[in-house]
Amino acid sequence: MQEFVRLMKALSDPNRVKIITMLGVRELCVCELTFLLGVAQPTVSKHLRILEDAGLVSFRKEGNWIIYRLNGECREQARTMLALVDQWLDTAPEVEGLRQRFSEIRNLRKSMA
Repeated sequence: MQEFVRLMKALSDPNRVKIITMLGVRELCVCELTFLLGVAQPTVSKHLRILEDAGLVSFRKEGNWIIYRLNGECREQARTMLALVDQWLDTAPEVEGLRQRFSEIRNLRKSMA
């Protein structure tokens, strides 16, 4: 039951759901997520930690950068939930607006190096 509650908690915040949908498009660093969401870096980091604890996201280091992605090795139930989130929100205006902003972050990581 603990894993279920952790997963539901992770998906109960609009910003965490937005992070999940954006990571479904491609890997992103914290600065890119901060830019896209328009929230402070510590807030994004806190959301990522909750998503990681739920097994939904993982990360890798690339030099000084920590790059986040959806966890391809999460439990089957979590994968099912992620697929439902993607289906449900595929045409949501908030998600569509974020996807349109992806072109704005193309060189963000390079400019911040």
